[in-house]
Amino acid sequence: MHRRPFLIAAAALVAGPARAHHGWSSFDLSRPIYLEGRAAKVAWRNPHVEFDLEVKPGLKLPADLASRALPAQQAQVDGAKLLAEATLPTRTDRTWHIELAPLTRMQAWGVPEIKPGTEVAVLGFTFAGEKGEPVLRAEYVFVGGKAYGLRSSPA
Repeated sequence: MHRRPFLIAAAALVAGPARAHHGWSSFDLSRPIYLEGRAAKVAWRNPHVEFDLEVKPGLKLPADLASRALPAQQAQVDGAKLLAEATLPTRTDRTWHIELAPLTRMQAWGVPEIKPGTEVAVLGFTFAGEKGEPVLRAEYVFVGGKAYGLRSSPA
């Protein structure tokens, strides 16, 4: 029967375009980016938590960023180096799409549920050359004055 492939293709077209899921290879891991602002359009679900971040006007790197304490993770992440090398994006988008960890990892860290309006800061990576959509894959998220590692489970 040729009807089944047709129905599958039709269903895919009706579903519409979806935001692409990006692997780590798409991101420039040599250039950590810092952003902060208010969360909007939060999706607290798997395959990973994500939200849009309305970037704080006049954003500057915090003076204490390089000295912030970071939690230990099971993965080998040089958090102190990432904080020391953090920069602001060169692009001027006011809204960035932030990709966090899977929901189970967020729960393991005890990250409080981020809701629209929550003040959030993130340190992570965007596409090489800042090309494409304004997407940031978060390595660390700062919520309520506390830092959470997202690459792996807590150590």
